[in-house]
Amino acid sequence: MVERRLPSPKDLAPLMRLKRPELNPKKRRLTNALTVEDLRRIAKRRTPRAAFDYTDGAAEEESSLSRARQAFRDVTLHPRILRDVSSIDTSVQVLGKKSAWPFGIAPTGFTRMMHTEGEVAGVRAAGRAGIPFSLSTMGTTSIEDVRAAGPDTRKWFQLYMWKDRDRSMNLVQRAADNGFDTLLVTVDVPVAGARLRDTRNGLTIPPTLTPKTIVDAIPRPWWWFDFLTTEPLSFATLDRWSGTVAELLDVMFDPTVDFDDLAWIKDQWPGSLVVKGIQNVEDAKKVASLGVDGIILSNHGGRQLDRAPIPLRLLPEVVREVGNDLDVMVDTGIMSGTDIVTAMALGAKFTLVGRAYLYGLMAGGEAGVDRMIEILTSQIARTMKLLGARSIEELEPSMVTLP
Repeated sequence: MVERRLPSPKDLAPLMRLKRPELNPKKRRLTNALTVEDLRRIAKRRTPRAAFDYTDGAAEEESSLSRARQAFRDVTLHPRILRDVSSIDTSVQVLGKKSAWPFGIAPTGFTRMMHTEGEVAGVRAAGRAGIPFSLSTMGTTSIEDVRAAGPDTRKWFQLYMWKDRDRSMNLVQRAADNGFDTLLVTVDVPVAGARLRDTRNGLTIPPTLTPKTIVDAIPRPWWWFDFLTTEPLSFATLDRWSGTVAELLDVMFDPTVDFDDLAWIKDQWPGSLVVKGIQNVEDAKKVASLGVDGIILSNHGGRQLDRAPIPLRLLPEVVREVGNDLDVMVDTGIMSGTDIVTAMALGAKFTLVGRAYLYGLMAGGEAGVDRMIEILTSQIARTMKLLGARSIEELEPSMVTLP
């Protein structure tokens, strides 16, 4: 029979460590976020529906996005045991320069609509983490202001070729003059995709105050306070716009852009040139023949052609065909550090995260972006150690089964 007694205070003392309450609500909610999905839930709670759905949504039935995420979930990882992983190297060389981690912040549009700190928060957080930051043509902070906010951050500029070619190349020159070392030319947007959430929400730039948006704003007064008491929403590269997002995109984008235009852009740009939006092997080979420095396998986060190819599934074959000629990168569907490790094991040189960045931004501004990076980096390090990989170079395809 077990003998029982009342515990003494000195026995209880080592077991009763009271956690000091966190009084700062932002810090408390970010600390409690353990995954990017947690940040997404916070973002949805704190951001008006139209702005949140612009980030969260995709084209038509949104199957391209859901299938891209499912592809990462379907992967089986194969760990190697009895390796000394007490110390690991997470750095990579991408486009001739070092990044402390195998991911960077992707170019995103209308970013200050998500949170007023916008691209300034992103470039500062990227600089602290030692990773690149990408500014979109449709960004909401000027090229010059992004440089000022992150003078030591590695900066990339994403270009949509406009119908006004002179204006487009003026942007390219401004980016070069302000120390952006890489140009990402996006090639999968001859016209805007059918983003039905935006249409149903009546999304305009700037947001339109309607009875529906006012009702939506009632539980989110902090977003509207920030929005109405800071600099009005404008763009990095054009004058203010008053209209729907779809109208803006269709006015700007040039559906005539072809491979000759890409070669012409390459001649104008002094730094590294990357083509974003490659979705088949033949296009990868043709672009490689032009002598570009990198490609990004991407279906635009599922926001253009629904049921488009899944970048992760394209990756092994594209790497076999052109991986020795240029840097092959991947975006779309990445929601964890394990996803990033998976892509690197299958041969990617680098990855970009867009939605994850915006979920962090919406959840807590600059501190939220820091938290997003902290979540991804801790997951990368843990997954590498569990796989028995001491460096990114030790990740290899045999560690991954992609059904």
